[in-house]
Amino acid sequence: MEEQLVPKRTNKGSVIWRFFGYREEDVEQVKPICKVCKKTVLTKVSSTTNMFHHLKTNPVQYEESVTLRTSCTPAKTPPPAARQMTLAASFSKTTPYEKTSQRWSDITDAITNFIAQDMMPINTVEKPGFRKLIKTLDPKYEMPGRRHFSEKAIPELYTSERQKLARRLQDVTYFSSTTDLWSSRTMEPYLSFTVHFIDNNWELNNACLQTSFFPKDHTAELLAEGLHEVLKAWDLPVNHQVCLTTDNGANIVKAARLNGWVRLQCFGHRLHLAIEKSMKDARIDRAVGVCKKVVSSFSFSWKKRREMAAVQRTLNLPPHQLISESPTRWGSRQHMIERILEQEQAIAQVLAANKSSRHLVPTWQDVDVLESVNKALKPLVEFTDALSGEGYVTVSFVKPEGDTDLTKSIRATIMDYLKEKFDDVATNDLLDMAGLLDPRFKTAYIDEDRVESVTGGQPDDPSVAEPHASTEPPKKKTLGSFFKKARAPSTTTSGSSKEQLTTELSTYLQTVDADSESDPLLWWKEHEQMFPNLRHLAKKYLCVQATSSPSERVFSTSGNVVTCHRASLKPEATHQRIFQVERDGEPGHGHPGLVVLRQSPGKVWLRCLWSELATRSGRRHGGSEQRDASVQSDEES
Repeated sequence: MEEQLVPKRTNKGSVIWRFFGYREEDVEQVKPICKVCKKTVLTKVSSTTNMFHHLKTNPVQYEESVTLRTSCTPAKTPPPAARQMTLAASFSKTTPYEKTSQRWSDITDAITNFIAQDMMPINTVEKPGFRKLIKTLDPKYEMPGRRHFSEKAIPELYTSERQKLARRLQDVTYFSSTTDLWSSRTMEPYLSFTVHFIDNNWELNNACLQTSFFPKDHTAELLAEGLHEVLKAWDLPVNHQVCLTTDNGANIVKAARLNGWVRLQCFGHRLHLAIEKSMKDARIDRAVGVCKKVVSSFSFSWKKRREMAAVQRTLNLPPHQLISESPTRWGSRQHMIERILEQEQAIAQVLAANKSSRHLVPTWQDVDVLESVNKALKPLVEFTDALSGEGYVTVSFVKPEGDTDLTKSIRATIMDYLKEKFDDVATNDLLDMAGLLDPRFKTAYIDEDRVESVTGGQPDDPSVAEPHASTEPPKKKTLGSFFKKARAPSTTTSGSSKEQLTTELSTYLQTVDADSESDPLLWWKEHEQMFPNLRHLAKKYLCVQATSSPSERVFSTSGNVVTCHRASLKPEATHQRIFQVERDGEPGHGHPGLVVLRQSPGKVWLRCLWSELATRSGRRHGGSEQRDASVQSDEES
């Protein structure tokens, strides 16, 4: 009886299995057997080549297999004949865009924006790599040379952005401003000027109007003239400017006084100077000196840094590097001290391992001093950052318990300095209004006698409300005098109008205070219909900047524009580039929740700080004594 072979279970259609099979006992089907001669053919699992070679010994079966393979193989479809392009299509594929075409303009405008917004050198358009990139993206686009961008595209972009900003400023009723002087890499002096206003949507907007080349002597008279020309160039009425925030330079202080402008001294500068004054202590000098030597020791030794990293891993400390102090950076001393305290164990272990550096290990007395200084300075440094619009933090979390005498002394010195410098009449008037119109604070930090004059509905005499020439010291205005000037020009001073203002103010003061973490501008946006008169005052006073940081941020931008590769940039080009960067970067919208710090409430936060410091030093903050408001040139000038 002829043996029956089992077909392959996983046959994928190969014709060879018509002539081969497996025995039933060959469960794994690894030994194929020829159906003609019953011989086993050795082959790989997935290969049929040996089986076809075996069929050649049986010509009839081999010819049949060849015929079956030919009939089962599908005929290959010839590729479609390539269609010949027309002459017009061939030319259009290689013909560059016309310079008047929309596509060419769009690409050129995109490159112009790239140069302006990313602060790229104009010669970027001539670099081979950039040109190859553009050619790869669109072979039909021919990029113009650098002169087109420097002489035409960039100035046109500046003109367009300037006109847009000018149209927005036409609708602004009140604005505040900041200004400062700085020098470029090539020591060319510039005067920066920024404005800040609240629009109809209750958003805080900032704009850098001018970065003017100022080669004249920096006298108060010339600065006053230059500042006045900035407002004139932008058609901004001087009487719509609420306040000018500046540093404490004697020339800029006098310039503001010559122009008759209300000036707010930069709180950040004052706080920094107060901190510097509080650091004049022999114990602090020694401890800080030790810190500087320790930082220097690690900065110039890669071996110590390597050993430091190993010790940090052993002690499970953060892998942080030490921080150097920079006299021009606010808070850098506190950052250096805080990092020294954080890495105290690692520093001691690394320095003690070497005889030449053991003397640098901070003593326990130094550590106590550093801890006291850090405890006093940390909330103030964070407070300064918050006022500069870089974060939100209050000093209320600092607990009075456990303070050392040195910590109390530092806080008391800072408080006395700030009370002295921020106690002039004009500053008190401005900051009291900003605090009153902040729905989070209202009258919480205003003297009771001034609050009563408003809630009682008794505005001051008109002679006090309006400035006039007098040899007497300026009197402290009550808040009622501000409401007299808040009315529209067409409004009469009838009794009903006074009653309406008094009722509106009383209603505002009786409303529930907004949450301390909320956005005051958002609150006013939701309640502006309830307070038709107060809303105008809110827009006026809540746009004031507590620090001159906006102008100083222009310095950072300018440093990225006037680099060592572009040190020959002309003043007009410098102004255009900085203006475009500031506009494209959209720094102008106040961050939600930080508006009160960017606009800034000045005295609200100032008095919060004073109250905290007074608590720490065991003194209560009372009514401020009237001092002479004349500007004096002090050590920080």
